Amino acid sequence: MDFLVSNFAEILFYILAALAVLGSVGVITLKNPVHAALSLLGTFFIVAVLFVLQHAEFLAAVQVMVYAGGIMVLFLFVIMLVSVRDLKTQAAFLSPLVPVAVIGAILVGALIASAVLLGVFASGSGSAEALQMVDGEVLGNTEAVGMVLYTKYLVPFEVVSVVLLVAMIGAIVFGRKDRFIEEPEGEVGL
Repeated sequence: MDFLVSNFAEILFYILAALAVLGSVGVITLKNPVHAALSLLGTFFIVAVLFVLQHAEFLAAVQVMVYAGGIMVLFLFVIMLVSVRDLKTQAAFLSPLVPVAVIGAILVGALIASAVLLGVFASGSGSAEALQMVDGEVLGNTEAVGMVLYTKYLVPFEVVSVVLLVAMIGAIVFGRKDRFIEEPEGEVGL
């Protein structure tokens, strides 16, 4: 019984990690898109609890607000408004997007490789203890994340913001209809 009490946090971590993996598998394997989205929602909440167990309260709050709150509501609205069952994958539609996907994968790989080579992940200063101590001062989790993010990791932060901006512009370009194509006479368009 002493073993369970002394290692309760570790045992709880492994149980929650297994549940998160099961939820992720459910996202992939469930045929109903609403059920898959709800499985993803459960996985997001479990990951937030895992963040709390690791003393990363700021990340847990962001996980719940951004992913479980905003992104999942967006997913559910899209799933319910767009009739997903009527959509069929067409090779003719997907074939022009293959080079774009390959280029995107190469860019993401280059970003991760450059971050590793520059020592962003290798420095080991991302641990909970290192984030608590900034310049010898003990800070709260949120304040420590802000101090480290905007001082030591300013360049990677800016690189990620540019990548997100490029992704947003790409989504707008791919998502909008071409409004400047001349239509034949007799047809009314936007």
